[in-house]
Amino acid sequence: MFCKFWVALGCLIPALPSAAVEPGVKAQFVGGTVTGIAAKTSLRLDVTGADTLLLHWGGTDLRIAYQKINTVEYGQNVSRRIAEAVLISPLLLLSKSRKHFVTIGYLDEQGKQQALVFRVEKGDIRSVLASLEARTGRRIEFQDSEARKAGKG
Repeated sequence: MFCKFWVALGCLIPALPSAAVEPGVKAQFVGGTVTGIAAKTSLRLDVTGADTLLLHWGGTDLRIAYQKINTVEYGQNVSRRIAEAVLISPLLLLSKSRKHFVTIGYLDEQGKQQALVFRVEKGDIRSVLASLEARTGRRIEFQDSEARKAGKG
């Protein structure tokens, strides 16, 4: 009986839909000079390409040649967890919430300077910064010493 269960389960597994894994990391567009992307848009930031950075949201892609990127900056926004402390526990006032931001400056096809600001998750920030530094050949500029410690880890 036990063996029949596992055989039946094994037959069902191939029928389950497999989740398509998209390359890149989840990010949120915060702002910038590029039109066509609304603030707070969720997108995929793909730094795996050899020659281009790929931003993908909805059915739209924006490709930026790494050689056109002239600035990469990293900063944090640190705040106390006041709402959680009021709702859950005053001990949460002792902890901080950090948001990680990457700013990319580049020249577009017309030779005009453009800028993009993204919020990247904590678990992805180091790999994004390392990839951008390696592929662009540009040193990461840090907004302050706290950002430097977090970015270099």
